[in-house]
Amino acid sequence: MSKAAAAIERLMELHPKGFDLSLDRILRLLERLGNPHLNLPPVIHIAGTNGKGSTSAFIRALLEASGLSVHVHTSPHLVNWHERYRLGAQGGGQYVSDDVLAEAVERVAVANNSEYITVFEIMAAVAFVLFSEHPADVVVLEVGLGGRFDATNVVPDPAVSVIMPIGIDHTAFLGDTIEAIAGEKAGIMKRSCPVVIGFQPSVAALDVLVDKAERLRCPVTVYGQNFIAFEEHGRMVFQDEEGLVDLPLPRLPGRHQLSNAAAAIEAVRMAGFDLTDKAIEKAMLVVEWPARMQRLTHGALVDLAPTGSEIWLDGGHNPAAGLVIAEAFAELEDRVPRPLYLITGMINTKDPKGFFEAFAGMARRVFTVPIGSSDASINNADLALAAEAAGIPAEPVHSVANALKLLRDASTNDEVPPRILIGGSLYLAGDVLDENGTPPV
Repeated sequence: MSKAAAAIERLMELHPKGFDLSLDRILRLLERLGNPHLNLPPVIHIAGTNGKGSTSAFIRALLEASGLSVHVHTSPHLVNWHERYRLGAQGGGQYVSDDVLAEAVERVAVANNSEYITVFEIMAAVAFVLFSEHPADVVVLEVGLGGRFDATNVVPDPAVSVIMPIGIDHTAFLGDTIEAIAGEKAGIMKRSCPVVIGFQPSVAALDVLVDKAERLRCPVTVYGQNFIAFEEHGRMVFQDEEGLVDLPLPRLPGRHQLSNAAAAIEAVRMAGFDLTDKAIEKAMLVVEWPARMQRLTHGALVDLAPTGSEIWLDGGHNPAAGLVIAEAFAELEDRVPRPLYLITGMINTKDPKGFFEAFAGMARRVFTVPIGSSDASINNADLALAAEAAGIPAEPVHSVANALKLLRDASTNDEVPPRILIGGSLYLAGDVLDENGTPPV
């Protein structure tokens, strides 16, 4: 175990792992640390139910293609805690080193003096310490949960606040209506600071967001009204009030990535940074984001699958994510038909039937698996029942490796090799990347 992981493990024994939404504790802690959140480069703050991580990746790619150094905070991590903190550098940032992260964690823990606080709040404070003490041109700051009371929501004047698609999720914390959830996400908006509203599948959510931005007198741009992206002749066309930009399709697959890329371009512009067409084009070609429609081409788990299989990994875990992932697989099926199989694990705060319904009529079978890294894993037999209730034949198995071996043993030489989606949880995605020997770098 690394030094940083050991230090964080000690904190997790002392403090709650879950969420207790409030800003009082982290503001108290940050004051003891010298208020590092007030000593940051311009901040791009991102909330939303889905698409936050991909949009963060696009924004980083755009800024780095423009020659800028970018700090990035995302959560959760997939394999190692270090993934939550990318420190900016000319030519491209890197995950924080173990020594630097361990020292920052220990310093924050000492400042907290064992007082009640959640682990996420401590780790958010670590981000502010790291980002204030290492030079960079921009900070990309992803919300952990919600917005209004999220531990990242202490930056008083972000360069731009970005709200990505909102759906029903985390209802125990955010409310059980789309309007209530949108209101929580809108809490990252700050008076007179620019706001970019990405694609919103719900008109009710959009109305809440626009109303809040107008009440705060924020300059606001809205996907579908002030900017848009669409595919034309195998290219991506981005359009806003500055005109059209003809671009290659993003490296991240799926039609939903066009609207994520568009929000990222608009956010960088609204934050006051110049973007050349050349920089935007480069960003579309180099952007990467692990466990979001990630193609696995080699590794220990890949070797267990039927020869010639096409294996994809995606951490999407709610009904809205299921719809966009299923749409991406429908596009793949149109181009190169293959039988689709799902290997799925989920945690008990999610809606498994709603997730599976997106794949009804597409997936031939679901293999349901437990998630070893989460105490909240849904029992694989119960998860199989949810898949069958959604209309997909399902079989509970012990592991991803077990599922891949079953597919291999059942395959014949005259069959088209399968297309396999492993997903349903970022925890499962992290376990898969670790076991496969292909962690994020």
